[in-house]
Amino acid sequence: MKFGSVPLSDAEGAVLAHSVGLNGKKRLRKGRSLDEGDIRALEAAGLTEVIVAKLDPEDVHENPAAQALAEAFVPNSAAQGLELTQAFTGRVNLLAKGPGVVQLDVAAIEAVNRIHPMITIATVPPFQQMQDGGMAATIKIISYAVPRAALDAACAQAKAAIRLIAPQVQNVRLLVSDIEGGAGDKGWRAIAQRVAAFGLELPRPVVVPHSVPALAKALIAEESDLTLILTGSATSDIDDVAPQAVREAGGTVGRFGMPVDPGNLLFIGTLGKRAIIGLPGCARSPALNGADWVMARMICGVAVTDDDISGMGVGGLLKEIPTRPLPRRAAALKPAD
Repeated sequence: MKFGSVPLSDAEGAVLAHSVGLNGKKRLRKGRSLDEGDIRALEAAGLTEVIVAKLDPEDVHENPAAQALAEAFVPNSAAQGLELTQAFTGRVNLLAKGPGVVQLDVAAIEAVNRIHPMITIATVPPFQQMQDGGMAATIKIISYAVPRAALDAACAQAKAAIRLIAPQVQNVRLLVSDIEGGAGDKGWRAIAQRVAAFGLELPRPVVVPHSVPALAKALIAEESDLTLILTGSATSDIDDVAPQAVREAGGTVGRFGMPVDPGNLLFIGTLGKRAIIGLPGCARSPALNGADWVMARMICGVAVTDDDISGMGVGGLLKEIPTRPLPRRAAALKPAD
């Protein structure tokens, strides 16, 4: 591709690099392939030259290039849960067809972005929770055209590297343990809204005393694909009331604690084939916390392992809590003796 200013006599078929006003009456927009009529209009406006991009025979225009790469990433729209917008100014967006989480082949996406600096794809983070119509990725051909060889190499690497995983869980229930003067079922509506984002309904919680026998009995009493436990007193150890109740009911506890703040005091477990999440107290708030990441994956049938949770620490500082300042800040605020 050749870029620069050329005489109008040499501009037909080239791509206009910058929008040009025509005596205040209309504008020719950047990215337009100039035809004979455009050249006459530019001449009538008093121009003698214009800045353009002239494609070489081996170049592919930005729009068909973006469309080709998008179709390489999403060769099966229905199976991958994504739809493509029409290419415009070298851009195609990949939109979620319903709620779910985004699964990425990170290595393949990084390989595409290394092939040519003008060929790009930007995505949401892995396992990002999506709603219907949300943008999961955008493909952008930065220049007006790219070499066909580079585009072919990018398409070969793309290999369906992005997809939306739809919800797999059919039903969710919430158990709440209560203590005297505790929060009771406060916050269940915020949790219900989280569940509703996946097209599921969360019934009113089952409230029981904060004890191992009471929680164990409630765990056994009813079945659900995913059981959430919100305790009246924060779970502070893997042998605390809620994890112990899971074991008492015949289940297992796979992980207690996560390197995400807020959300540290989360645990996960299983009871038979049923998944269990012990929610941190911050789940009573609608604000994002570590439990949201775990819940989104589990609702969509994505296994969450000990290693997965360990890896959530990078990017896991979700906010600084004003009521829990850093030690140095607390010391600075302390009155002098």
